[in-house]
Amino acid sequence: MSGIEQTRKAAEGLAHSAGFGNEHSSEAVPGALPHGRNSPQRAPLGLYAEQLSGSAFTEPRARNRRSWLYRIRPSAAHPAFTRTDNGTLRTAPFTETVTDPNRLRWDPLPDPAPGTDFLAGLWTLGGNGDAAQRAGMAIHLYSADTSMTDRVFSDSDGELLIVPERGGLLLRTELGLLRAEPGHVALIPRGVRFRVELLDATARGYVCENYGQPFVLPDLGPIGANGLANARDFLAPVAAYEDREGPVEVVNKFCGNLWSATYDHSPLDVVAWHGNHTPYVYDLRRFNVIGSISYDHPDPSIFTVLTSPSDTPGLAGVDFVVFAPRWLVGEDTFRPPYFHRNVMSEYMGLIEGAYDAKATGFVPGGGSLHNMMSAHGPDRETFERAGAAELKPQKIDDGLAFMFETRWPVTATAQAAGADHLQRGYDAVWQGLSRDFRP
Repeated sequence: MSGIEQTRKAAEGLAHSAGFGNEHSSEAVPGALPHGRNSPQRAPLGLYAEQLSGSAFTEPRARNRRSWLYRIRPSAAHPAFTRTDNGTLRTAPFTETVTDPNRLRWDPLPDPAPGTDFLAGLWTLGGNGDAAQRAGMAIHLYSADTSMTDRVFSDSDGELLIVPERGGLLLRTELGLLRAEPGHVALIPRGVRFRVELLDATARGYVCENYGQPFVLPDLGPIGANGLANARDFLAPVAAYEDREGPVEVVNKFCGNLWSATYDHSPLDVVAWHGNHTPYVYDLRRFNVIGSISYDHPDPSIFTVLTSPSDTPGLAGVDFVVFAPRWLVGEDTFRPPYFHRNVMSEYMGLIEGAYDAKATGFVPGGGSLHNMMSAHGPDRETFERAGAAELKPQKIDDGLAFMFETRWPVTATAQAAGADHLQRGYDAVWQGLSRDFRP
């Protein structure tokens, strides 16, 4: 059986625990979870009790993140970490280039060199803030053709929102297994160790590294109790452990650099756990789209799946927004996204199909960056078509796009600003918009 076949078999029929932000609990071996206390004098089955804290101990209960892990060896049992090559991975503060007000767009990443796994295939486009100050975000892309073997990764700088665009992934985490296909997103909390195995010959996609407050579901306000991303549709893993001896490289991203240590056992050895600092997978097609049923195009904030709050209500460190299949029925309305300038900065990617505001040039695996106050909107072809269209109910179901929207400008890395796949003629999509003013 090939490696991909073995991975697919492991990904079949995975069990989950549903609900975003829940106090989940799971045990792979009956009796592994202690009852009535978190840290008994002797943990069951000869395991070690260990708390993984994703927030400060005294943060408010609604924001407090922690999980108790019951593992074969404690995480403390490891040798010293040493610096290793960062490859094409970069971290805030981004100071190697000047922040660019121009509109930028990229084609997909080139195919990876043979033998590239998820970690080696991470390529940083840009970001903002300061990872050491736990503020801001980074935008990465990945392209891989090889599963991570005898290698595990964790990110101390932030949580990772993984958006597959091509090829499925099996995520083996400390807390269990998750399967993420194109059209899904996977959320790996800060500090959780995981390994990425490929379900197909190649894999490609996007990653938002959130240095700030952990992602939460946005408040619904006058929408009411239901809508947008429903908590029940987020799936957490159930406990599944590796009891394996032998060398395993553990790579930790810490304050912008990669550090490596070789363990003599797999650190994915959690037999039971409970808590709310947990990975999730979510199917974007389950997003309950709310939109206008009278006139005008709603602001894209109505499509927010997850948000990382800041110290200013409503001003997110980063929002994750999805443009999912939906009906357009607005009367006397220009239905594609309107022309606008935004105090927020927007990076947009495409998972499949086409985006209704861009007729050409914006393809799956590619992306565009519109920094704060840069003017953008539908290209000329889209504008002309939409302005002449018959306004009957229209189903948008041939594309799946998303946006990372952030309060600060995004500084592109030098490798992104000089990339061969940067579209240097992007501004041309707005050329030819005619002067039709008739006073």
